[in-house]
Amino acid sequence: MFKNSNEFSLHIEQLVQEKRLNYMDAVLDYCQENSLEPSDISKLINKSLKDKLEMNFRELNYLPKQAQLDV
Repeated sequence: MFKNSNEFSLHIEQLVQEKRLNYMDAVLDYCQENSLEPSDISKLINKSLKDKLEMNFRELNYLPKQAQLDV
């Protein structure tokens, strides 16, 4: 198990790169491999990972689109 949310986030980042998954699929893949429910790992999701998951959900139209500024 992970000592903190940053270690978990780094592990998910690694899964995203190695398996070419999106963030949502990487988290679900981790849960499936370790026989966990997604609610069991909710405390391990830090702000950075949460933002990436939210962006992923918006791209997949699970959340409404937000206006973005072109910077």
